[in-house]
Amino acid sequence: MQIETPPSDKPYEKPEGERRGLVIVNTGDGKGKSTAAFGLALRAHGRGKAVKIFQFMKVPSARFGEHRMFEQIGIPIEGLGDGFSWKSQDLERSAQLARDGWEKARAAILSGEHFLVVLDEITYPLIYGWLPLEGVLETLRTRPREVHVVLTGRRCPPEIVELADTVTEMQMVKHAFKAGIPAQRGIED
Repeated sequence: MQIETPPSDKPYEKPEGERRGLVIVNTGDGKGKSTAAFGLALRAHGRGKAVKIFQFMKVPSARFGEHRMFEQIGIPIEGLGDGFSWKSQDLERSAQLARDGWEKARAAILSGEHFLVVLDEITYPLIYGWLPLEGVLETLRTRPREVHVVLTGRRCPPEIVELADTVTEMQMVKHAFKAGIPAQRGIED
């Protein structure tokens, strides 16, 4: 490790542009895409802003750690799927659930009732061809000016990356699962 001198000058100029809703993408093969989106949801909720979270691959009855906590503090979170494709017994049903779920998410975005809408794991129904990309792009383009939208998942379509204001690609450097360590409750669920 190399020791650095802390900066003494501000490393950036304050932007002069107008505040508006952002499209934020968390993608890549590394861990933390959903966790980062949930952190933004907590930050917005802590400021008294309305937040809605849609999870495209989780079942509506999911009881992961984030569901339990968000229920306790009053952030609505809704599972729209039936699990990851390798767990599904009927991929056409999975596709229909994604389409039905998208209509709910789209309505929430366009209503303007939420400061932040999280579309967790939406990239999967897009890259599987279950959702038409153009409909998602059109919704992001025409959403009310003050609505922020966060999209998560691996292999985010380049058209969404191009449209987004902020894109973070999580890169896996090392993962416990690859070393044979199973998922840990409270860390990965």
